[in-house]
Amino acid sequence: MEPKQVENNGMNGRLPAMAPLANPYVPFQLENPPKYEARKGLVRGTLYPGLDLPFMGMINQHELPVTHKSELQALGFAIQELALYLDTHRDDREALELYRQYQNLYQKGAAEYEKMHGPLTHGAPGQGECYEWLNDPWPWEYAANKEA
Repeated sequence: MEPKQVENNGMNGRLPAMAPLANPYVPFQLENPPKYEARKGLVRGTLYPGLDLPFMGMINQHELPVTHKSELQALGFAIQELALYLDTHRDDREALELYRQYQNLYQKGAAEYEKMHGPLTHGAPGQGECYEWLNDPWPWEYAANKEA
């Protein structure tokens, strides 16, 4: 049996007809594949439509709330997705440029977030005289943690 050719310019991923249960399969990505924008990629679980294989036909159509933290999450996710892609497509200049743009946006956004809300991680330098990581409110105190 000969493998089928890639259809729709990498927009639709497909599993082989005889793929055994629980064996992973990831379609090989072509050079310069189409990409979701960072926020949609985070919700869908991939930056690449060609790798977006919904579980049992269910598609996550939810939107993230627009907050400083969700913007940083989306940028961080996109940076990681692009890094994984660049591991196997190191000569894709467009992906490399987008990777660098997202890194710059993330660094600026993280600095702004930390000025307004405190450290993002326990490794970030604090501004105060004491250890500031997980300064009240605690993460599970939902009402106190809502961003305006």
